[in-house]
Amino acid sequence: MKKTQKLTLTAMLIAIGTLTSNVLFIPLGLTKLFPMQSFINVLTAVMLGPYYALAEAFCISVLRNILGTGSIFAFPGSIIGALLAAVLFKKTNKLFMAFFGEVVGTGIIGAIACYPISTLLLGKQATLFGFIPLFIFSALGGALIGLLVLAVFMKNSAVARMINQTGHVGKH
Repeated sequence: MKKTQKLTLTAMLIAIGTLTSNVLFIPLGLTKLFPMQSFINVLTAVMLGPYYALAEAFCISVLRNILGTGSIFAFPGSIIGALLAAVLFKKTNKLFMAFFGEVVGTGIIGAIACYPISTLLLGKQATLFGFIPLFIFSALGGALIGLLVLAVFMKNSAVARMINQTGHVGKH
């Protein structure tokens, strides 16, 4: 896939992520759970790689915050999840590792990274592990859908060939 195609696909995923943030979210406490972010992170991680996944997660977080459909907690969760999903997939070439990276990156590491934001920047009381169940729930749902969609994509020879051209997808 050429660089222009990768940028276009990334922009389309950012648009989908931003548009669906108005519709598909679960408000819980200080945060809004957004499983579509995890879904898009897994797709981007596998199809485009770490740099595009990082850019996609950052751009969606910025746009969601500007539009008032996201919170400051969107940054650590989505960015860490997208990056870990892409790096683990790139190292192993296994779809499951993208799923695992997204769940661990968003659900555990990103959730723990939200604690200082909550206490220091927002002045809100939060327990260190208070975000983990919420973020894992959201990441599990979205990443599972992403894993299933990619598994179906890979069964279509035309789509699989296009994805394989990026150099990111091999055995799964």
